[in-house]
Parts: sequence; C-alpha cells; structure tokens
Amino acid sequence: MVSRRECIGFLVAAPLAHGQSQESIGGVERIVAIGDVHGDYDAFVPLLRTAKLIDNGTSWTGGTAHLVLPGDYIDRGKDSRKVMDLLMALEPRAEKAGGRVHALLGNHETMNIYGDLRYTVKADYDAFRGSDSLELREAALQAALQAQRAKGGPQTDAAAFRKKFEEEHPLGWLERQKAFSAEGKYGKWLRQKNAIVKINDLIFLHGGISPKYASSTLTFINDSIHTELADFSKLNGGVTTDPDGPLWYRGLAESPENDRAVAGAIDAFLRNQQARRLVIGHTPQVAVLPRFEGKVILIDVGLSAFFGGPPAFLLVESGKYYAVHRGRKLDLPVDGANLTAYLRAAAALDPPDSALRRSLSKSGR
Repeated sequence: MVSRRECIGFLVAAPLAHGQSQESIGGVERIVAIGDVHGDYDAFVPLLRTAKLIDNGTSWTGGTAHLVLPGDYIDRGKDSRKVMDLLMALEPRAEKAGGRVHALLGNHETMNIYGDLRYTVKADYDAFRGSDSLELREAALQAALQAQRAKGGPQTDAAAFRKKFEEEHPLGWLERQKAFSAEGKYGKWLRQKNAIVKINDLIFLHGGISPKYASSTLTFINDSIHTELADFSKLNGGVTTDPDGPLWYRGLAESPENDRAVAGAIDAFLRNQQARRLVIGHTPQVAVLPRFEGKVILIDVGLSAFFGGPPAFLLVESGKYYAVHRGRKLDLPVDGANLTAYLRAAAALDPPDSALRRSLSKSGR
C-alpha cells in the first residue's frame, strides 16, 4: 500500500539506478521494430502476434529475435500500465530464449518521469486507483492547503482550493506518480532504459539526430539523459528537453530530403557510429517510410486509436527490410527501389478512406 507520506513526496528526485542495457549489439538475425504504441494495448498485442513474438497468450515465442520500441509506448491511451507490464514480463522471457526487448525512452516516458502529464488521460489514472484513493487524495489536499496557508497573505478559499486540487489530481493520480518515482515500479524500470541503441548497423531512437547532435556518441546521449532524469535541476538546457535533441527533433521526418544541413548531419552521425541507417518514431506517418535514400526509416504509423493509423511495423530479417502492413509482408525500398510501388501495395490493403490512399491520390502517385 502507498503511504500518504510517499504520495505527497512523489516528485523528489533520487539517484538513478543504471540498468545493464547494452548500447551496441551485433549478430542479430531478426529485428521487429514497432513505433509509438501510446498506451494502446489492444493494438499492440496483435502486432506482437503477427510478428510471431508471442503466442495466443502473452508468452514469448520470438526465440532470438529482438523487439525494439523507440519510445512513446505510454500516454494518450488508456492502457499505459498494461503495456509496460507486458514489456516488463517479456524482457526476461525473451532474454532466456536468446532474444531481447529494447523499450527505449521517448519524450513521453521522460515527461512522465519528471512530471509533465499534459498527455495523460483520465482512464490512465483510473488504472492506478485503489480502495484508499479517496483517503490518499484528501490527505494530500489537506497537506497542500496547510502549506498554502502557511505562506501567509490573503486567506485561502478552501472550497475553491479543493475544486482546483481535485480537478488537477483525479483519483489514481497520486498512486500513478508514486509508481513513476525513482523508487516506484515503473519509474525505476524506465530510469534503467536507454534512449538510443545500435543493433547490427541500425541505430534506433525516438525523435532523430539534428545537426546539433551529429557528432554526439550513443554513450553521451544515454548518459546525459540518465543524469538529467536523476537530477531534475539539470533538465533545463539539457539533452532530455532540447527541441533539437534526440527525443524531440522532427527534422528527419519533416525536413525536405534535399536539406543539406539535415542530410549532412545524418551522414556524419552514421559515419561516426559506423552504422547504415537510423530508425525513428515520434512523427506519425501513413506507413512505414524510408527517407533520405533509405538512411532514415520512419516507423511511427499512428498505431494507437488516438491517431487511427494502420497496424504496421518494421521487420529486418537476415539483413533484408520489410514493412508488415496490415499483416502483409512487403519489401521496403531502402536501397533505391520503387517507393511508389511499395506505397501502392500498402494502400491496397487499407480501407478506401485511409490516410495513405488520400495521400497517394493527392500526390498523383
């Protein structure tokens, strides 16, 4: 049971518990990479089954495969807790079979750690409600009201204060915050995660690499984010919250492909890391999409019900690239093959009003 004192003190930063997650791994024959899940357990689980990573239950059947989620598996949807519980259960099962689960940090995971909850929905708080939630909130409210009055000044309107406090702290809020704290189940787990990893010659991360970070190493990025999440005073001006940082940057998805600065940053970073491609999420697309001559692969397809995108993911088998779009395995044109043919093949699997079909029609493809 969560104590009142623990709930009231949930935002106190504690030393980071570093995990054993490797930054560079080679010799992986099969990689499944699924973009931003955003708390949609019901959309996520069928993809794991399509990828043959779990059975009709949730037992790992992927053998030595590596599953990669480049962040944002929480927020926006109602089942962030179920998604994290599943990932936590799959990690040791996959490792026992010789595989791995890489749940990387995205901007939403880090936001939840440092208390930015603007994208957390009420149903997500409901998942953390307990039999004593009302009592816990009342204790927190009274403590906050007492602290407010101790500051002096005009008398605090208790009724107005209560109304605002309850609006900002739905039942389950305190328990959820405790769970995301440095000592909480999910906070402790997330703080052990990396934000960027290299598997074979692919680098996976959430947002992307901007020119500002073209000369950065994987270790610098991971260590900086770990350090900032262990001491929130370092977030301001740090890597974690930088709009041009690896968790937030959208230039690889939105910049024109002839942008020399962006293309040059991609080339420099890949060269420095002895890698061939970047795989990113963060910015929803109509399908798994290669850009910048296949040096960047976008895998956020807006999978969750919040965005309504297609069930699709990236599959890399023995060095060959595929998009699995609505259950169909399609060759992904990462080496100059016909992009339009791929997109048409994917669109043929979509309903008539899909965003991909509308996009192709608009572009005349």
